[in-house]
Amino acid sequence: MPVRSMTGFAQVTGQVDSNLNFSLSLKSVNHRFLDLHFRIPADSDALEMKLRRKLKEQMARGHVELTLNLRSAGGAGFALNRELVASYIQAFRTAAEEFGIEMEPDLNAILRIPGALDSARLPSDSELDAVVLAKLDEALHRLNEMREAEGEVTDRELRNLMRHVKEACQHIEKHRQASLKTYAEKLNTRLQELIGSQIEPERVLQEAALLVDRSDIQEELVRLDNHVKHFLGLLDSGGEIGKKLDFLLQEMNREANTLLSKTSGLAGEALNITEFGLSMKSDIEKAREQVQNLE
Repeated sequence: MPVRSMTGFAQVTGQVDSNLNFSLSLKSVNHRFLDLHFRIPADSDALEMKLRRKLKEQMARGHVELTLNLRSAGGAGFALNRELVASYIQAFRTAAEEFGIEMEPDLNAILRIPGALDSARLPSDSELDAVVLAKLDEALHRLNEMREAEGEVTDRELRNLMRHVKEACQHIEKHRQASLKTYAEKLNTRLQELIGSQIEPERVLQEAALLVDRSDIQEELVRLDNHVKHFLGLLDSGGEIGKKLDFLLQEMNREANTLLSKTSGLAGEALNITEFGLSMKSDIEKAREQVQNLE
């Protein structure tokens, strides 16, 4: 399955019978989990459960809004809900009499009350459910087409950012040995200043070597390289990889921070490492922003 964005929209229309048409729309945006919301006619609990089940089968993450609107066909009329309208008029007149207000109920306002006008004959639940669920498949197909198209764009951008991170690691590796030498020389000079010539030079170099080893960034570079390879492998596999990619980027950011911490305060070649390290962190952050919208 290709990489998918969580952002998309699709709308389809259908006909239940000669008297009833409907429109079905799906809108999705990014979310940490699968968050489903329904705007469908009242008394459609059974249909909602079926719609919910199908959406869960085909979607993993995202805030999804499903809207179902039923419309009577041109030749179909509306039936007056006499019991509801009569109750409203009676309540209106009772209130007007109680508070001494001389007014008559407004028919336009009454007919806008939900349920005051019932559409002509509604189909059976099974008939309506079957047609709507069939159209849901079409809507999901269109939605996923849009999500996959956007996911393809994000995939290209992420691969480009990972290429920048890999190049930054390669540049840092070139400067690493020179920075270690500079660090050792700096430590040696500083130690000589503090202790003079009372300690053997070999001992000074041993102590310096230990400190240099603690400041070596080779381990961070190896882990960053492995994370980039894993990241690209997940993009190749496709599917529901958004959370995994986000976790990898958090690890990459941690390694970049450690790398910069180990080389802070040094001059010479280490300044180049800092420059490439900051560039790397910027690319990792850009990648995290992109990944937040992947399923």
